Amino acid sequence: MHSENIPVAGSDGTESTGVLDLPEGPPRAFALLAHRFGTAASQISEVLTEHGLAVLRVACEADEGSGSEVTALVHAANHLRDHYAAPSILIGHSLGGAAVLAATEQVPETRAVVTIGAPAATEQILELGAALLVMHSPEDDTVDIDNARQIFEAARHPKSFLSVDGADHLLTRQSDARFVASTLAVWAGRYLDEHTAPQPSPAEGVVEVSWNGATRFGQRITMGRHVMTADEPSPAGDDTGPSPYDLLLASLGACTSMTLRMYADRKQWPLENVSVSLHHSRIHAADCEDCETRTGRLDRIERVIRLVGDLDEQQRQRLLEIADRCPVHRTLHSEIVVDTALAAGDRTDDAPP
Repeated sequence: MHSENIPVAGSDGTESTGVLDLPEGPPRAFALLAHRFGTAASQISEVLTEHGLAVLRVACEADEGSGSEVTALVHAANHLRDHYAAPSILIGHSLGGAAVLAATEQVPETRAVVTIGAPAATEQILELGAALLVMHSPEDDTVDIDNARQIFEAARHPKSFLSVDGADHLLTRQSDARFVASTLAVWAGRYLDEHTAPQPSPAEGVVEVSWNGATRFGQRITMGRHVMTADEPSPAGDDTGPSPYDLLLASLGACTSMTLRMYADRKQWPLENVSVSLHHSRIHAADCEDCETRTGRLDRIERVIRLVGDLDEQQRQRLLEIADRCPVHRTLHSEIVVDTALAAGDRTDDAPP
């Protein structure tokens, strides 16, 4: 699972932060999860991503179904629609249940709605226009289960009810949270368009980077089925992910370790583990005895390799030599050409037609 922070605006002009949890592969669908602080939202979301669903978590703390909470959910849905795909599943835990019932008519792509321990908001249910799953615990001493009866009776079919026996209102037991999440994931799957082709991943060898909208410099990096976040460290950025130079060092370190592993395996040497520590700095060219450049400043990467295993000195020295042969090391030492062009269809406002 990979997570990103997403700004969420309310009707009163305030802004909060939602959390978008993404599965490892292309999402089957996007879900919006409205919840109270203190509930098991993160655990529920984790299980849903295991089922291939992407989940945007938004905290709701105002009165049930209040305008500000509904507006925040609609804005969150709009963000998903603009940057990813519109949510087809709306989930509300506690007060969030009333909020999603009120927000559904403003999210036309909604196919399934789930309430968990939610207070009744029956005036929002008659025109729901989506399948409904009501989940409630008979032992809920915060929101009485009679609220679930009112919601269920007010709704039209298709609708389902599930009693979460023994659970408390916040689903504090991990087993309860996982049961709720896995059950609603299977139920919601009946209402998803499984024939819709998943959004294609970048071609092999292609990395796509775009602003993730969560922070000033936050970037969403997509590499095949892998997704990660990059950012600048504070105070310039918000430190929500590694910096570009961190990623550069990580590439060299990973390549070094992999290359040594492959070489040792081929030689059948007793190499148990490799760890690589790297540091980037800028130095004066005059301070580098082995550099051809004699003026100005140079980039310097210090790489320290730790080899674990019953290796003799000759084997260790040979592996040290092999480290300089890893493909990324060779790329950094070779002449590199970066061809840059605008994407097809892009043009500046003052560009000629």
